[in-house]
Amino acid sequence: MVPYPSTLDVSSELIEHVAWLLHARRRELKSPWRRLGCFKQALLALAHLRKNETLVQVAAGFGVSVTTAWRYVDETLEALAACAPGLGEALVGLGEGDFVIVDGTLIPTDRIAADEPYHSQKHKQHGMNVQVIARPDGTPLWFSRALPGRTHDLTAARAHGIIQACLTRQILVLADHAYQGAGATVRTPYYGHRELPDHYQRFNRVHARLRAPGERAFAQLKSWRILRRAQCSTNRISRLIQAIHTLMTCENRG
Repeated sequence: MVPYPSTLDVSSELIEHVAWLLHARRRELKSPWRRLGCFKQALLALAHLRKNETLVQVAAGFGVSVTTAWRYVDETLEALAACAPGLGEALVGLGEGDFVIVDGTLIPTDRIAADEPYHSQKHKQHGMNVQVIARPDGTPLWFSRALPGRTHDLTAARAHGIIQACLTRQILVLADHAYQGAGATVRTPYYGHRELPDHYQRFNRVHARLRAPGERAFAQLKSWRILRRAQCSTNRISRLIQAIHTLMTCENRG
């Protein structure tokens, strides 16, 4: 395998932030010496996450073994995922008069046809269902843990406690047709097989306009190419998403 010069489309500030998290992690473990320094380890992990380069590729590029590269990535994910907010923390400061956007997406995975729980009939492929709560401008506040792809969005939202959490705080929720029947403070478009009255159509247009920025949250999430088609264990995807949410938060602050 031949290494070659390449670039990574993230800021140096983001790499430095991850490096400081790793530095704190090493001090906590009382394990300061490693083959690569904190900055190089952060760079290796971000190259894997951002560009979806395999561990074999990043290991060759950084001059370490595949086992070491796996350990570096795993350690980085753990440090980043620990910084991701919980549902209650994400909703702090929001209450009556505020609204959020709730939506779901599928993280595609490499699965065989026999893995029925992971097959989404809606998307016609295998994957994991992930829910997001986003601000009106599309900034993600919280990502859920990943559930098997066949899980319905409303079922997932209830399982994660999204509906109840927003009801308790009287936060208005804008969602698509998949969340019809949620009740509480959830508002979905009017739906009918026949032509809708004009005032229902106007409501749907306004609802769609307000909800549209929520797609930006998933667009940002999948700018980390490892989530465009995850090749890792399904048990690892939830931690991947938490780690990447932390990275997205740092990018947005920058």
